Amino acid sequence: MDRITEQSSLHRDLEKKSIDELISAINNEDKTVAFAIEKALPQVSRLIAAIVEKLQMGGRMFYIGAGSGGRLSVLDVIELPTTYGIPKGVLNVILAGGVDHLAEALEEKEDDTVAGWTALQNHQISDHDIVVGVSASGTTPFVLEALRMCKAAKITTGCIVSNPESPIASQSDYAVEVFTGPEFITGSTRMKCGTAQKMLFDIISTTTMIRLGRVEDNNMVHVALINDKITDRAVRMLMKTSGIADYNHAKSLLLMHGSVKKAQDVLIKKQI
Repeated sequence: MDRITEQSSLHRDLEKKSIDELISAINNEDKTVAFAIEKALPQVSRLIAAIVEKLQMGGRMFYIGAGSGGRLSVLDVIELPTTYGIPKGVLNVILAGGVDHLAEALEEKEDDTVAGWTALQNHQISDHDIVVGVSASGTTPFVLEALRMCKAAKITTGCIVSNPESPIASQSDYAVEVFTGPEFITGSTRMKCGTAQKMLFDIISTTTMIRLGRVEDNNMVHVALINDKITDRAVRMLMKTSGIADYNHAKSLLLMHGSVKKAQDVLIKKQI
């Protein structure tokens, strides 16, 4: 296995460089991330199709990860019930050390070979679900052993990794391998690998939600009305999509029915 993520940085004598030189070099490295993802888009498409199929059949999706990648997956998943109005528990994260310790860098927990599978079992994981491992190295024991147990239990698996021919990819039915190359700081996979992971989480969750019917045109018609800003946005969305000209009337309908989509459906029925 070629550990690209651990290769020496292409940049030397960083302590001798100016601020402008450093930020320009980092920015140039970051520019390569989207092109690395582009090469893996066929893999990404297959993974998303598998996730959508599982969710349409009533199953769930679980990210399982450690370190920066695991924490980034938490940030993605926690926003989905608000943005798309999906029930909590449809998309989940098993994080080494626990989601409750998100703000702590419990990197030693990534070596625990039992906790990941135990956590999945606590969620009554089954072959109706899909589990996606997140690991820059592709070797994280916490993730690897959980995926091995999933495979043994005939649970569908996927992964997001940044090294070729990794053990984690070998345990995945739908492997996404994005090779971002050596990091600006040697081995600091919170940089380009982390950027790639964040972009992939955005692509996966957004495309999945669209395919599940949580978006109409380009609108978040199921957005949860959790604060004044979002409620105002939803009112204006309803006005635009329904042709209602009066803001207060649109707002009263929205609050009565709880979402743009439900208010739209009621208006359509009245017109029939």
